[in-house]
Amino acid sequence: MGVIWTILELLLISAIFLAFGLAAAIAFESLRRRFNHTHVEAPPVFEDPNSLKPVPCPHIFDPAEKYISLIIPAYNEEHRLPGALDETLNYLQQRAAKDNIFTYEVIIIDDGSSDGTKGVAFDFVKRHSVDNVRVILLGKNHGKGEAIRKGMLHSRGELLLMLDADGATKVDDLEKLENQIHAVAKKGNQYEDSAGKDSTIRISDVPAAAFGSRAHLEEKALATRKWYRNFLMKGFHIVVLLAAGGGVRDTQCGFKMFTRAAARKLFLNIRLKRWCFDVELVYLCKWFRIPMIEISVNWTEIPGSKVNLLSIPNMLWELAIMSLGYRTGIWKIYS
Repeated sequence: MGVIWTILELLLISAIFLAFGLAAAIAFESLRRRFNHTHVEAPPVFEDPNSLKPVPCPHIFDPAEKYISLIIPAYNEEHRLPGALDETLNYLQQRAAKDNIFTYEVIIIDDGSSDGTKGVAFDFVKRHSVDNVRVILLGKNHGKGEAIRKGMLHSRGELLLMLDADGATKVDDLEKLENQIHAVAKKGNQYEDSAGKDSTIRISDVPAAAFGSRAHLEEKALATRKWYRNFLMKGFHIVVLLAAGGGVRDTQCGFKMFTRAAARKLFLNIRLKRWCFDVELVYLCKWFRIPMIEISVNWTEIPGSKVNLLSIPNMLWELAIMSLGYRTGIWKIYS
């Protein structure tokens, strides 16, 4: 019975994927325009709330000015954001106090929130200075992927970390990703580390990506979730495998680190704006042959998640769009 059930699961999931693929093909031309031309391209205006003077806007093509940038997308996070930011900035300040080479910035992208998220973000700018905390306002809701893309393109770090506004992953886990990126860089290149040793190439110039993962928690999750949630998640993983290939077990963890060189290639090309931009990042990493490391991180489920069962059809739709876009050549990849 177990084998028969597995075969039925695969057939059902394949049918779902084909159905979404056909629907996507029919509407593809209009969606091509939508996904290619609605990025938020206007440069953000950073403002010092204490002096009310605008701050020059950096770009991913500029040389790095900080060691690390933390990119935090926020949509209606008035209540969860303060705790996460306090924890994040306490960690960064303590580390900077021990190492004067460690410089940082936190970029909060308000993705069209309708609550007090904007006010919370600017309060942290006032408390920590515009050099360390900056806010990008998207005006209307575009999606998590678009918010992160915008933050990445206007950051100043050698290393760029995306993390969620709810604080589900402990910020000090960034050291796990950071250490692995440095290890990968050392294998193939001589580069300048934070102490300025062995300098021929800076870490910012070595393409590498580290993906935080909750895959080690999957066995416990399978035992506690309803059977239909497990069925849908298994189906989603199979569709991800078909769309982007293997190599990363947990594509959806919101804790990922990139070198500046990797982010430049990835976030100038990424098109998906909402549910499955993480999967597109995996696809693009493989295209550019950017080394990917998957690292287990501590993760706690925080109440208030915006992902639910109704998100699954949207995810499948985006994966179908992505697969067709790249495989038909309509979505061009620029190096």
